[in-house]
Formats: sequence, structure tokens, C-alpha cells
Amino acid sequence: MVEFFKQPWPWWISGPLIGLTVPLLLILGNKAFGVSSTLRHICAACIPANISFFKYDWKKEIWSLFYITGILIGSFIAWNWLSDYHLISFDRGLITELNRYGIYDHSQVVPADVINWSSLITIKGFIMTVVGGFLVGFGTRYADGCTSGHSIMGLSNLQWPSLVATCSFMAGGFLVANFILPYILKL
Repeated sequence: MVEFFKQPWPWWISGPLIGLTVPLLLILGNKAFGVSSTLRHICAACIPANISFFKYDWKKEIWSLFYITGILIGSFIAWNWLSDYHLISFDRGLITELNRYGIYDHSQVVPADVINWSSLITIKGFIMTVVGGFLVGFGTRYADGCTSGHSIMGLSNLQWPSLVATCSFMAGGFLVANFILPYILKL
């Protein structure tokens, strides 16, 4: 039985399981799926500042803190006891393209050639880690939610802003992956 959990699950199992969280959250507690607002709840609980953005009753959203705690515990269990640690198999075309950018480590999803502690002091590492992290955070705040919240919860509720946000996320991802990232990786 443990072997079943160690292997990658096909889309037709994992997709519906993710999709079922939407009605489950709505039926059980009228809650919306998404994790980006949890950081706001943590800041509102831990930072007793006089900032209007953090002045609300965060205790009504404490369920999301338990949800995030469950994600962290589940990730720890999956990494330590359910991982098979085999090499990840990448498409030959992707490997060729990565080699063109000087990325030769194909043993993990995020190659150590790209993201590591020493790369933070390089232009490429700073752009990819610090600037990229800032842009993700800014975009999440500007869109009033993250990709999972808009794409899973918002679209299932037929919300127009979520459709616009999801299309923008996808267009931005295609633009960056095909036109901006190749230049950054060559730095």
C-alpha cells in the first residue's frame, strides 16, 4: 500500500481530489480555497502594529492556519517517508534546452545550477530569487489571490475576476518562460 503513495499519481486521480476540496470547503464551512491570504492572517496575529490592512478579526480565519500546518506536515511526511529518491526523468528536448543555458544538473526539479545559496550573490540568482519572489508576492496581492485560489476556487464559482486573473497568470508564465527566462539564464 505504501508503494501506491510513493509513485506519482496520474492526473485523473490527483486532479479530482484537488477539485473536490472546493465543494468540501464550501459545504463544511463556507470557506474559500487558497493559501495566499494565510500570510496576512499570520501577520495580523503576530504583528501588533497599527496597520489598517492587518486590523480585522483574523480569528475567524484560523482554520486556514490549520490548513497550512497540515500542508507542512504532509510535505514533511511525503519527503521523509514517501519519496523514492529516484532521478527525475526529463524530456530530451528540455535537457537539450537546459544544457544550452549552462544547466547540467538534471537530478532535481529546481537544478542546483540555478538556485543555491551561493547564487544569491550573483545577478542571475538575485533576479530569479529576490526579484522573482517580489513579483510573485506583488502579483498575488494585486490579483487579490494566488493561482490556486483563482484557478481552482474562483473558476469553479464562475467568478469573472478569477477568469481574468487565471488568463493573466498563464499569459505571464508563457511570456516569461519563452522570452524573459532564456535571457536571465544566460547571465
